[in-house]
Order: sequence, then C-alpha cells, then structure tokens
Amino acid sequence: MPQYMFLGLCIIDIFGGGFEVSNSIIMRCFQLFFWFSRSAFRLFSVFDARQDTFCTYGGIQKMSSVISSSSSRVFDAINECVFLLQSDSVEVQERALQMLASITKVSSQNRTSLAQTEGAIPTIATLTNSSYPIIQTLSLLTLFNLSLNPDLKQSLADMETIYYLNSLITNSSFNLDSSKLASSLVCSLAMHDKNKAKFGVAGTVQLLVKAVEGSHGSDAHQLLSSLAELVHFHGNCTLAVRAGAVAVLLKVVKGTDNEDLAGTSLAVLSLLARFDEGLNCLKETDEIIRVMLNVLKGRSLLSKEGAADILIRLFDDSEDCVTEALMLPEFSTVLADLCVRGSVRVRDKADLLMKKMALVSLDSDMEVCSLHG
Repeated sequence: MPQYMFLGLCIIDIFGGGFEVSNSIIMRCFQLFFWFSRSAFRLFSVFDARQDTFCTYGGIQKMSSVISSSSSRVFDAINECVFLLQSDSVEVQERALQMLASITKVSSQNRTSLAQTEGAIPTIATLTNSSYPIIQTLSLLTLFNLSLNPDLKQSLADMETIYYLNSLITNSSFNLDSSKLASSLVCSLAMHDKNKAKFGVAGTVQLLVKAVEGSHGSDAHQLLSSLAELVHFHGNCTLAVRAGAVAVLLKVVKGTDNEDLAGTSLAVLSLLARFDEGLNCLKETDEIIRVMLNVLKGRSLLSKEGAADILIRLFDDSEDCVTEALMLPEFSTVLADLCVRGSVRVRDKADLLMKKMALVSLDSDMEVCSLHG
C-alpha cells in the first residue's frame, strides 16, 4: 500500500505540475505502475475523480477522510508521509505535513500510530526549525496534535525541543502563528507533572513572564495559559515571582479591557499566592486591596473569582490587609452585592470575606471598648 500511495503522489505531480521529480523517482513510479497495474489504475481513478481538489488543502482533507476508513491504510499513509518529509522539496514536505496534521487532528489512535513510526517524531521536530513559515507551522501543529495524547506528553518534552520552543516564544522574527502554537504546545506538554520541572530548568518560566510583558494581546492568552500550567509546580512559582511576574500580571489586570486576559492573569496570581514568595510579593504591592476592589466592581465573573481568591489568601495571612479593606467605604457594599448577585463560587467567596472582615471589625470594637472601660 505505501508503494501505491507514493505512485499516486508521483502521478499527480508529473501530470499536474505540482513539483519537479527526479529521474529515479519517475523510474520508480513507472516501475510500480506496471508491477501493480490493477491497483495503480484503481488508485489513479480515485485521484482522477478528485483531480480538481487533491492538490489543495481541501483535497488533502478529502483524501485523508478516504484513507481513515481503514486503520491499515492510515498506517501505510503515515509511513509514506514520514518518508516524504525527508524530501528536499518544500512542496512535498508541505503536503505530507498537511496530511499528518489532518489525520492526527481527531484520532488518538492515529497519533499513536504516528508516534510509533520509526523516526517520525525526530523528523517532524527537526522541521520546526525550517526557514519556511508554512513548514514550521504545520510541523508544530502536528506535534501539538500528538501532545493531546496523555501517554505521549513526556516523550515529546525532550530538552532540545523545549529549548527550541523557548526560542519561538521569545524571537519576534518568527511568524505569529508559530509563536502561538509554540506557547500552546508548552501548555499541553506542561500538563504532565513530570514535564513541569524540565521547563523550569530550561528557563521557560522567565521567558514566558518576559513575553507576557512585551505582548500586544494577540498571543497573550496562550502565554498566560502556559504560565498558569507551569506555576502549579512550587519551583516554577518561585522562578516566576523572581522574574517579576506579580508586577507584570497586575499590569495586565489594570491595563487591559480584555476580560479574558484579565481573568487569566488573576488566576495565575492566585496560583502564585499559594506559596509564601507570591503571597509576600502581593502584600508588598501598593494598594493591592484597592486594585482587587476595582476588579470586584467589574463585570467578569472569572476576574471576580480570581480577585476573591487572592483576597482570601491575603486576609488569612495578614490582618493589616483586612483593616485596609475596612477603611475602604465601598468594600463591604461591593461584597454584599456579590453575595446576592454573583455566581455560586463568587457568592461563597464573598460571604467568606464578609465573615473575616466582620470578625476583625468585632475584635477592633472590643479593643476600643476595653480601652474606654
């Protein structure tokens, strides 16, 4: 079957003018044509019926749907595509990658088959270094598809790949699609707990913080999602705080109209606040309680939940933070409103904050009474 697929691709490109082929390939094509004439003509008839679409991306999607009807055919197609990736022709590589990206998009079995194909992952990983944006993007997309299988995440996260992903995230000369895919791939691979430390060692955390600070919103969501996944690991949380993550994330919260970005930034800050390094940095931030109050007054439920989480940790750690909140006239009113109108989780958190404030207020009143007494 791989020979037939190779024959079909050669026939299309010889007659369709898709790309140039060498004499040896032409000879192999016609040898196979005569050796397997019956199968070759059957395959050619399929290609002929689709000749107006096969050489386009849509045609490859249609061809992949035909191939996916049989697992053995998919396996043969994968082998042939991996073979074609070694071609010197960019067009051949592009078509092969389009096929691989298509058949690994929705099928975990196809992803496993590709991963088990000898030399497939190293070959695809090498192509992420291509100087051609389309090859770079398609190879990253295929690796991302593979990373959706939990059992493949650890094997995909080798240090060489991680360092290259770092370069894609930080180098502005790469195209935006590649940078976004690189960030998404980092996020996917970081979901495997054993990979989190690898990214910390490779310096990915600090690079993500720097990238968030310099982003213009177009790729910030992918960067923040990757950072959120990595800081679940205590060591990475420390690295993020030392890289200035708290100030960078608060700047995003205060400076963006994008509620999704603000909410994700607050979610990362909440994760940082689980450990002393992040919590202490938040406490040392000027007017942190007022900043969180402004978030609570906003419209985004995700942002409100993140702000409430941060306030709970601040209130638990420092009575001074509670006192600062009591000195803001609007604070109790906003919390009371959230206790009625917020989502279930926001209502529960607002209620807990009210109780903490009431307890500190009661203690203060009792101290005043004892002094007058």
